[in-house]
Amino acid sequence: MHAFQRALCAGVIAVCALQAHARAPAPAANLAATRQYYGELVSGPAPRTAELNLLMTMLPKGGDLHHHYSGSIYAETYLEWIGRKGWCVYRESDPAANARKYNIETRTPPAFEPPKSCLKLDAIRRDNGFYREILSQWSDKDFDNHVHAQVPPDQHFFDTFPKFGPASALFTREGLLQLKARAKAENMQYLETMLRSAPGTDHPELAARIDALPPDADEATVFQALAAYADFLASDDTAKQRIDDYVKGIEADAGGLDDEDFTLRIQTYVSRNSAPSKVFAGLYAAFAADAQSPLLVGVNIVGPENGYVALRDYRLHMRMFRFLKQRFPQVRLSLHAGELVLGMVPPEDLRSHIRDAIEIAGAERIGHGIGITWEDGADELLEAMRVRNIPVEINITSNAFILGVKNEAHPLTVYKRHGVPIVISTDDSGVSRNNISCEYLLYTTRYRPSYDTLKQTVYNSIRYAFLDPKEKRVQLERLDRRFLAFEATTARIARAAARQAGKRKAGVR
Repeated sequence: MHAFQRALCAGVIAVCALQAHARAPAPAANLAATRQYYGELVSGPAPRTAELNLLMTMLPKGGDLHHHYSGSIYAETYLEWIGRKGWCVYRESDPAANARKYNIETRTPPAFEPPKSCLKLDAIRRDNGFYREILSQWSDKDFDNHVHAQVPPDQHFFDTFPKFGPASALFTREGLLQLKARAKAENMQYLETMLRSAPGTDHPELAARIDALPPDADEATVFQALAAYADFLASDDTAKQRIDDYVKGIEADAGGLDDEDFTLRIQTYVSRNSAPSKVFAGLYAAFAADAQSPLLVGVNIVGPENGYVALRDYRLHMRMFRFLKQRFPQVRLSLHAGELVLGMVPPEDLRSHIRDAIEIAGAERIGHGIGITWEDGADELLEAMRVRNIPVEINITSNAFILGVKNEAHPLTVYKRHGVPIVISTDDSGVSRNNISCEYLLYTTRYRPSYDTLKQTVYNSIRYAFLDPKEKRVQLERLDRRFLAFEATTARIARAAARQAGKRKAGVR
C-alpha cells in the first residue's frame, strides 16, 4: 500500500472512531438517563416491582457485610452433601436412637445401624412430601404462605441451625465457591462472612471466677478476672495450638478464592448464650486468630439476643470486648445489637444494647439495630452514630421474619433521617430463601430511595468494609467501573423503553 493510501485509511479510521465516540452517550448522560428511568420505576401509586427486580439483579451490589456462612447455604445443597456422606435424616422421632424428626444421623454402619425411619437421600427424594417438609424445617420456606402448625418465627429461624448443623461443616470450600459464584452472578464483588466459631480452652479455676461475677460487678473487678484468664490463654500451649489450627483451617477453606471480580474475608465469632467463661475463652481465641491472619478481618457475637443468658450477661459481654480491644487494638468489631422488639423482651432490656455495643465494646458497625427507637437517649445516640460514622447493617427479610418488623415500622427510616449510614445485607440467605438482589428490591420498593441514595447505599458496603485502605481503594475503583457499565446498560434499556412507549402512543405495534 502506498504511503498516501495508508494515510488516507488511517484518517478514515480516525474519523469513524471520533464519530462513534460522539454517538456513544457520555457517562454523565448515562447517569442522568438511569436516574430518570429508576425514578419512573419507583414513583407513582405503586412501584413497578417486576422492572425493578430486573434492575436490582443487574445493579452492582458492592459487598455483603452481614452474612453467616452456615445460614447462607440452601437446604438443597446440605441434602446433597449428606447424600455424599451416606448419612440419613429421621422421618420420625426415635427415642431408642435418641433422635428427633428432621435431624441428621451421622453414625453409619457397621458402628451404628440407623433405623428404617432414617431416610437416605434417594429415599428422601422419592418421598416428595417429606422432602418438602425438610426444606421447610431447615429454612423459612412455606412458613407464612399457608396455614399450618408453627412455632414462633424467631424460634423456627434459630431452630433450623441445629437441624442442618452437622452438614454445615462438610465441604466448606465447596460451599464458599458456591457463594462466590452466586455473588458474581449478582454483580457483587465483596463478601464478609462469619464462617465458624472460635475455639475455647478451659481452665476450671479461672473460669469459675468469671462465672461467679455478679451482673452488677464494676469494670475493675471484671477486668481483674478476665486478665487472669487471658494471661493463661496467652501462655498455654494447648490454647495457642487450637488457635493456630483454627486459623489454618480457615485459610485452607477460604484462602486463594480472590480474583479480579471477587474478594472474600472472614469474621470470627462466639455464641452469646454460653457460660461467661466459655464466651470469654472463645472471644480471646477470636481476637488472637484475627491478629494472625489477613483473611480474618473482624470479631462478632451471635445467637438469639433475647435468650436468658444473652440478656443476663449482655453488659458483661460488652466489657469482654472492651478488655480484649485493649490487648488487640487492631481488631475490628461488628456486633449484633438491638435485634429485639417490644414484647419479645421487657422494656428494660431495650434501653441500652446498641449504646453498650458502641460505647463499652467499641463496635464500628451495628448488625440489625432494630431496637434503636427504644434506647434511652436515642436521639443523642443517633447523633453520635452519625458523627462517628457507625453504620447499621440492615437485614430487611430477616428483620421481617424474626422480629415482624417491616415496611414503615422498620427503623431504617429513622437511621436515614438522622444521617446514620446504612448498608444492605442478607444475614442468612439460605434460611431466609433470599439473596442480595432481593434485599435491594425490598429496599427500593418499600422505601423508594432516590437513585443517588441507592448508589450511596451500595458504596457504603465497600466504604465500611473491614479492609485496609489500599484494598478499599481497589474495591472502590472496581465499583466505579461496574456502575459505569450498569448505567450504560440501563440507559440503553431506558431508551428502548421510551421508543416502545412512543410506538404505543402512535398506535404502532
